[in-house]
Amino acid sequence: MTGIDLIIFDCDGVLVDSEIIASEVEAALLTEAGYPISVEEMAERFAGMTWHNTLLQIEKEASIPLSAQLISKVDVILDERLARDLNIIDGVKPMLAQLTLPHCICSNSTSARLAMMLGKVGIKDHFGRHIYSARDLGADRVKPKPDIFLHGAKQMGVDPSRVLVIEDSVHGIHGARAAGMRVVGFTGGSHTHPSHADQLTEAGAETVISRMTALPGVIAALSAWSESMTA
Repeated sequence: MTGIDLIIFDCDGVLVDSEIIASEVEAALLTEAGYPISVEEMAERFAGMTWHNTLLQIEKEASIPLSAQLISKVDVILDERLARDLNIIDGVKPMLAQLTLPHCICSNSTSARLAMMLGKVGIKDHFGRHIYSARDLGADRVKPKPDIFLHGAKQMGVDPSRVLVIEDSVHGIHGARAAGMRVVGFTGGSHTHPSHADQLTEAGAETVISRMTALPGVIAALSAWSESMTA
C-alpha cells in the first residue's frame, strides 16, 4: 500500500450540492417524455453519469426513443436552477482550509459549468487552474472511464498509485479504481439514499464519510496506515 501525495475531488455531490438539483430536473424531463422516474431513483441509479450516457442507457433498457432535444433542453433548465439554487456542501470550506496535500478537481461537468458552480459557492479561486473536465478530453472519455483521473494526476505530477480520490458515485469510483487510485466515498450530499454507503463500498471505496470535515482526519489515518504497511 502506497502513501498519498495528491487528493482529487469530484465536484458534483462532493464539493457542491448539485446532484439533487440535476436529479430533479432530469426526472421531470424523463417523466414528461414518457419514462416515469422519481427523483430518488434518478439519484440512486444515475448520479455521476453524463446526461447523454443516462439517455443512452434508458433507451437501451426501456426500448423507447428519447428526443435529441432533451440533451440541449436539460442544459438550459439545469444551468438556470444551479445559478439560482446551488449551495456548497456543508464543511467544504473548513476542510479545504485544513488540507495540506496538493489537490485538484476532476469532474464530468463541463468547464463552463464548473466555473459557474465553483464561483457561485466561493471556492473557484482556491483551486485556480487545477480544475479538470472530462469533457475537454472528449465526449467518449468521461467517467466511469479513468481518463480524467489519469489526466489530473499527470497535470499534478503525481503517480496514480499515490492519489486519493473523493467520490460520491459508483461510476466515479469505478473510474478512479480503474486508474489505480485509492478512493474515499462521500455520502453528505442531499441526493444520498439508504444504500448509498454500501454501494460505494462495494464499488471499491476504502471507507465512506458523510461529513466533509472528517476528511483531513481520514487522510491522515490512511496515510499513517500506508506507512505502517510499508515499514
